[in-house]
Amino acid sequence: MLKFTRSVKKGRGQYSYDSAPDIHKKIVTLLKKCEADWINPRRIFCVRSVNAKTRAYARIWGLAKIWQRTLNISPSYIIEVISEKFDKVISREQDKILIHEICHIPRNFSGSLLPHIRRGKNSFSKKVSTLINHYANNSNTRK
Repeated sequence: MLKFTRSVKKGRGQYSYDSAPDIHKKIVTLLKKCEADWINPRRIFCVRSVNAKTRAYARIWGLAKIWQRTLNISPSYIIEVISEKFDKVISREQDKILIHEICHIPRNFSGSLLPHIRRGKNSFSKKVSTLINHYANNSNTRK
């Protein structure tokens, strides 16, 4: 199990990362409901951070191509949830936050990340809306 603590600058305390198997389980369920079949759930890793200084509820980290080739490993992603914020939100909103993070993963699952500022018919916000709609439709029909 992952456990990592790091001291940061004076007055800011410490932050830590812990493995988050509950979040991974939720991601696998969301991927099925959203029909996001281009994503390999075995290459998604989830952590819960405590005391991270960010405005985000969650964030995603990709593994750059240079790391993949140097270490001879497949593309991977880490989804980090910020415990102080994410855990206070109701389950349905947590799902939407995680879907938003999933939308940063490109269809070629290369380890890179898609930015928010895409425009046109393939815009990021449209992608998020589409996946949330798939999720909502599949959640309602499978009760």
